[in-house]
Amino acid sequence: MKTLIIAEKPSVARDLTDALPGTFENHESYYESEDTVITFAVGHLVELIAPEEYDERFKKWRMDDLPIIPDEFRLHARDKKAEKQLKVIHKLLQRDDVDKVVNACDAGREGELIFAYIYETSGVDKPVERLWINSLTKTAIKEGFEHLRPGEQLRQLEAAARSRSEADWLVGMNATRAATIRGRAWVGGVVSLGRVQTPTLALLVKREREIQAFVPEPYWLVHASFDPRYQGLWFDPIKADDKDTPTGQETWLKEAERAQEIVDKVSGKTGTVESVERKEQSQSAPLLYDLTSLQRDANSRFGFSARRTLQAAQSLYEGKKAITYPRTSSRYLSGDLVPQLKPTAETLVDIPEYETAARFVLRLDKLPLSRVVNDARVDDHHAIIPTDVEHDVSSFSPDERRIFDLVAKRFLAVFHPPARYARTTVVTVVEDERFRTRGKVTLEAGWRGVYGVEADAPSKPGEEDPESAELPALEKGQQVVVASAESEAKETKPPARYTEATLLSAMETAGKFVDDEELREAMKERGLGTPATRAETIETLIRREYIERGGKDLLPTPKGLQVITMLEENKLTSPELTGDWEKRLGDIEHGNGAKDDFIKGIEDFARSTVEAIAALDKEKLRPERVELGLCPRCGAETGEIIRENSKAYGCTSWKSREETGCGFVIWKRVAGRTLTPEVARQLLEEGKTKEVLSGFRSRAGKPFRARLVLNDEGKVEFEFPARARTAEPAATE
Repeated sequence: MKTLIIAEKPSVARDLTDALPGTFENHESYYESEDTVITFAVGHLVELIAPEEYDERFKKWRMDDLPIIPDEFRLHARDKKAEKQLKVIHKLLQRDDVDKVVNACDAGREGELIFAYIYETSGVDKPVERLWINSLTKTAIKEGFEHLRPGEQLRQLEAAARSRSEADWLVGMNATRAATIRGRAWVGGVVSLGRVQTPTLALLVKREREIQAFVPEPYWLVHASFDPRYQGLWFDPIKADDKDTPTGQETWLKEAERAQEIVDKVSGKTGTVESVERKEQSQSAPLLYDLTSLQRDANSRFGFSARRTLQAAQSLYEGKKAITYPRTSSRYLSGDLVPQLKPTAETLVDIPEYETAARFVLRLDKLPLSRVVNDARVDDHHAIIPTDVEHDVSSFSPDERRIFDLVAKRFLAVFHPPARYARTTVVTVVEDERFRTRGKVTLEAGWRGVYGVEADAPSKPGEEDPESAELPALEKGQQVVVASAESEAKETKPPARYTEATLLSAMETAGKFVDDEELREAMKERGLGTPATRAETIETLIRREYIERGGKDLLPTPKGLQVITMLEENKLTSPELTGDWEKRLGDIEHGNGAKDDFIKGIEDFARSTVEAIAALDKEKLRPERVELGLCPRCGAETGEIIRENSKAYGCTSWKSREETGCGFVIWKRVAGRTLTPEVARQLLEEGKTKEVLSGFRSRAGKPFRARLVLNDEGKVEFEFPARARTAEPAATE
């Protein structure tokens, strides 16, 4: 009799044949040895069927038919290609000589679902065991097969996976149909909504509205240069002690006259050093990476999208066997890994940039594990670390090399001591006005040495504190002279747009602003989606033209703004609600909640969502059309302006095809990309876009990036990075 092993991907199936005993014959869609058959899915082969397959009347989208709630969810092959491989797996499952099945799909919620759907549609009832591994090295695979888990142990994980799938169908299918029926005319086409994508879009829209509504306020700072040579910034000591005053605002002056008054008052005067406070501080190494924190860092440091980081990490895991399972939500290690930590560090010694840090770890008699090992914080998978095999970094792609570098350095850093700093704060009083000076010196680089940071010379300032300065030796009561003083006019700035790094943080904490690493850890279970799905959620919003990339920023498009405007009061836009759903899925996974109760709540939510959308006032759905100022072609003479319509930003002199007016127009659709009002405004005011824009597609369907330029004739052209401006007109509609 034989054991059938089902992997999630062809590449993993090949890894299993390399690691397991016996000689495997390749049969194209499976491998077979004397006692083992190994086959594979290609991701999700099976999906929930569409509404019209339950009943033909659902082919036509009608509000009266909503919500659609099946008595029992049914499954089918995802497409023709999936159907072909599914038939192969079903035949293997039904073979008389196969008496045992091993689920070797990825060890997580989605891997469990992929197998469960394949197994359910096969109609067989054979014993199932579960392979659960954290890396694809031969050693890890062999150990995994020595400790297979009974399939029954994963029933709760399977229930959570099915709950997620059915909840997404119920919310997405019903909300999308209702919103499309109600708002198609105003949003344009299908209005796609989802349990995770819609609250994520709402976060971006909320921030965009805050930016648009922001009115800058002027304020002034007063700087003084003292002799002996150091700088000081005026501050209000009362505000500095007031807990309700935001940090930094104790230095703000609201009137220019008051700022100039202080400048005149202290210039050339003698002051006194009121206090010199020196404090030593330490900073521990950051926690190990989970997928979300890795994606955040790669976006901040290299500008990688979340998907690009995941692709590189997945390749390092599957192809190079260089890192452990990347789709993890844990930043800790389990106790059983402790014996592998030094061997893992030893694999990094031969790579020059890690040699010093790796040898430091190997010399430690006892590894500092209190912040690293925590069994209670490891569920399915531990944090991402290098594997304990030799690493040929010369074979890595540039993306893989960068991601491996982040993982390797973070792994070595957690075993290094804290970085130690000396912070000095000097308060100088001149004519009853106080000036603050701060300096920061690195005493011991500690873990930061892994990243090339060294201890500062005693007089060298740190570069992290905006007020840090090279400080002379100063003592309390010392007399100093104000060599010069000046006021600096500034303006308050609107909140920053989300980057992928900051959006991933917001998704992780369901929109709450949490900088503290430990607190963010505690909030993870209520995040939007999971580490494995967040990158795809962002890409889905971009594909549906709800958001777009503008340099490093993510911006909602007019279509995205309109979708959220339409759903303003609906709970589907609530990050907190979706975060609570994610928590309940986690409860089901850990046996603390029931699938039926969760799905019943989702069904009720789908009903209330359909009712709320059906009751929307159509007048409120009408999109606002922006006006962008005088027409550059005729506005100076006629007063005509550029106004947005459904297809373009055009001159109001246009009345009809017969009365075309001056003819100035910037089309909204350019090479497959929608131009936002902000992009049109930049073209009109600056003659070109500030950033090189992505999201364009050539006539052959290939994506490309370019800056848009408004030429002398009022036509939009492409300007490619590091290339001369093309003469090809950009406007395509």
